[in-house]
Amino acid sequence: MARMEITSPFDPDTYPGKVVGLATSLGDHDSGLHQHQRGQLLYARQGCIRVTAGDLLCLLPPSRAVWIPAGIPHRAVMRQVVDYRSIWFDTELSARLPHEVCVLEVGPLLEAVLEPMAIAGFDQDWDHTRFDHLIGLSIHEICEAPRQPMLLPLPQDRRVSSIVMQPERLPPELNELAAKAGATGKTIGRIFQRETGMSYQQWRQQWRVLRAVELLVIGHPVSHTSSELGFSSDSAFITFFKQMLGCTPGAYLKH
Repeated sequence: MARMEITSPFDPDTYPGKVVGLATSLGDHDSGLHQHQRGQLLYARQGCIRVTAGDLLCLLPPSRAVWIPAGIPHRAVMRQVVDYRSIWFDTELSARLPHEVCVLEVGPLLEAVLEPMAIAGFDQDWDHTRFDHLIGLSIHEICEAPRQPMLLPLPQDRRVSSIVMQPERLPPELNELAAKAGATGKTIGRIFQRETGMSYQQWRQQWRVLRAVELLVIGHPVSHTSSELGFSSDSAFITFFKQMLGCTPGAYLKH
């Protein structure tokens, strides 16, 4: 069975099958930066996974998955206990899947398809009719799954990247960032617009959304999350959260 405890680095590229699946739980785990020859679908069933893939920061709360095409360097960080599924597709199958990193909503059908693929043995005959159908259905469902806004482009300009690319530290206000980077506010704005497609303020707000979801999902109360993200009050944070995601933190967690 492919449900296992990970006690050492796991390399799916060492297995010959069309698909390699893994079902496991980990707590406080950091995969380190690595890459595969296969495309990977990483799905959070419980808990929250923060993934850096190429020049994107992605967040996977429960029922979200990230598709990572082959060859893209990535790193997964898990806080507390995370129950997750990983499916790696060979080169031929990966070519039928998205060519860019994307965060997906995992609906009931896709979840039901992924589970037997994740727990299949590493020596599974994927040409068997049942599993061949599962592969075809999984590819269709991944391609059709709704995309989720749980990702953030990361700037690569060295003047700002080392300052803002600290996923657990609130990025500074524009004036402070400009002073630290030795640039004007207008220059910072041009950098972010060019490299992320957003103004710095928009980028910082999206960062706060992702970090808010992460903190809430791993069990921090609203008061802690509000303070961590620099809000003047819990009510100000709740208003921000609702404006950005369409519901209150409590309703988001309940859903």
